[in-house]
Amino acid sequence: MRYIRYAFLAALAVVLVTVALANREVVTLHLLPADLAELTGLSFAVSLPLFVVIVGAIVAGLLIGFVWEWMREYKHRSAASTHRREKEKLAREVDRLKTDKAKKDGDEVLALLER
Repeated sequence: MRYIRYAFLAALAVVLVTVALANREVVTLHLLPADLAELTGLSFAVSLPLFVVIVGAIVAGLLIGFVWEWMREYKHRSAASTHRREKEKLAREVDRLKTDKAKKDGDEVLALLER
């Protein structure tokens, strides 16, 4: 399984290097379209190689997806935490009841063995 992972990472690296070499041209990214930039006075632009823009968009998409899933799964994590606390509470109650029953019956050896 380890070799399959290494092979996949090597293939991914080859693809990323190939895309980077094929897209070295410098492009200009504008914050807003030209007409809207004139209207608002916000004319921010940056020049970057195209492969940086492509890889940056992929990374941004992954981060947005991870955050989205983390927020979506909150209810499941909350429910699991509630169930875990309830399970621990019930386990403590069962242990207490076993101990009380053994003490009531007067057999301390059985009480120790049941623990």
